[in-house]
Amino acid sequence: MRGIRTGDRLLHIWTWLVIVWLSSPIAVMILFGFNDKQSKSNTTWQGFTLRWYKELFDIADLTTALRNTLVVAVVSTAVTVVIGTMLGLALGRHRFRGLGATNFLVFAAISTPELVMGASLLSLFVSGNVPRDSVTIIVAHVLFSLSFVVVTVRARVVGLDPSLEEAARDLGATAWGTFRQVTLPSIMPGVAAGAMLSFALSIDDYVVTSFVNGSTVTFPLWIVGAVKTGIPPQVNVMGTLIFGIGVLIAIGNAIAARRRT
Repeated sequence: MRGIRTGDRLLHIWTWLVIVWLSSPIAVMILFGFNDKQSKSNTTWQGFTLRWYKELFDIADLTTALRNTLVVAVVSTAVTVVIGTMLGLALGRHRFRGLGATNFLVFAAISTPELVMGASLLSLFVSGNVPRDSVTIIVAHVLFSLSFVVVTVRARVVGLDPSLEEAARDLGATAWGTFRQVTLPSIMPGVAAGAMLSFALSIDDYVVTSFVNGSTVTFPLWIVGAVKTGIPPQVNVMGTLIFGIGVLIAIGNAIAARRRT
């Protein structure tokens, strides 16, 4: 028994060490958002201030990059959720010729390195004389995040009780009414999870975006470009706000899921 208790304690200690290790970069980012920067460097603590929260949008290029990132993330997530939900429903509910190949392509897209996907999309756009801008970024983000939405929705669809939809149709509901009142609420946790995952993948993507952005600069691209001259504290503040909003959304989704159950 003593050996088991010692092993449990070591496991708990190891778990907390991993959590601290993973959380430390976020903690440093939040901390240096309050750093009273007096020199070009923002890597040493020089005092506490709320100045950077007040001057959050004072750097025009950074503000534009953040706006581009949010627009791309919102639009690509909306498109991905619609297409991914339909694909997830089809793959989870129906059996058709080519189902195995379709599933293979879905999982292949997940396992494809971003470098390969970015280079292939660049080749596609260049060969088709497609101008690279925010539209090509959105297309790229839809392509690499679509499979994640399909997988999450499909997993939810597979677990649905088909008798609920049959009962709705027996009671006179139309196909659209059955989907809106029965199917969609049942798969909504999967749809919401896919949407959050798609948004997170889009908002912090650098590799694929760097291949297809053209002259459009997103938040990650701006940060990488600013490394040589020094990253301003506003970057830490924006990162803190994005992280905080993401945490609040995740908590809200967890609470809503608990209430549904």
